Amino acid sequence: MNDSQTDSHADKAGPRQTRWPTLARSLTIALVATAMVTALSRWAPSEYANTAVGVAFLALAWWATLRGDEHSIRAYGVALAGLTEPQPLAWPRLLREGGRALGWAAVAAAVFFPPFWVGYRWWWGAGSFAWALPDDVVNMLMGQLLVVALPEEAFYRGFLQSALEGRWRHHQRTILGAKVGPGLLLSCAIFALGHYLTIAHPARLAVFFPALVFGWLRARTGGIGASVVFHAACNMLSASLAHGYGLAG
Repeated sequence: MNDSQTDSHADKAGPRQTRWPTLARSLTIALVATAMVTALSRWAPSEYANTAVGVAFLALAWWATLRGDEHSIRAYGVALAGLTEPQPLAWPRLLREGGRALGWAAVAAAVFFPPFWVGYRWWWGAGSFAWALPDDVVNMLMGQLLVVALPEEAFYRGFLQSALEGRWRHHQRTILGAKVGPGLLLSCAIFALGHYLTIAHPARLAVFFPALVFGWLRARTGGIGASVVFHAACNMLSASLAHGYGLAG
């Protein structure tokens, strides 16, 4: 095999260059993360609980995914257009991949938001809707992006889904252009369980379903950028509907 063939084979191998953690190790890390954020959400002062949980997820995601070289970082999908890679930032790449993430998030929103709105109104028996943005909408948006969506996506879709799918890649199927398998389903189930344990209400388990979309976006785009944006948008939509229908606490 000549050098060009070797290089081509290495390029095709891609994520296989990453030494994926064992299933036991991945699940142990997920268990530790779940226990940690459950404790923080219940016992940290209420005004700091969300931030504490977000910092915990970011710390675990950094420890699990960002300590390697750029090939490992990209394999876990947490490169964020080069923002987390050791080499200098390339603005054309940042603009190109950032725009692509926003585009995919917009497509997902166009597909899922209208039926979600209809289902939300039916489920809660809501009446008339009065559209009004919260006074702190900018702070709310930044909080959803940086404190909630980014940490959760970095851990669940960046580390956990990548590690599980990397171990079970021979069981993957292509769905609408994304190669997904048991790792997607298991990571979504753990994501939902974590939400239930922080606030023990059965409705919290419903986050399993949007998590399927977050995971599909991660697989389809090769990174977590689109899932971060769509995750934050979902939370903003839910908050806006609760506010508009007068259901917010």
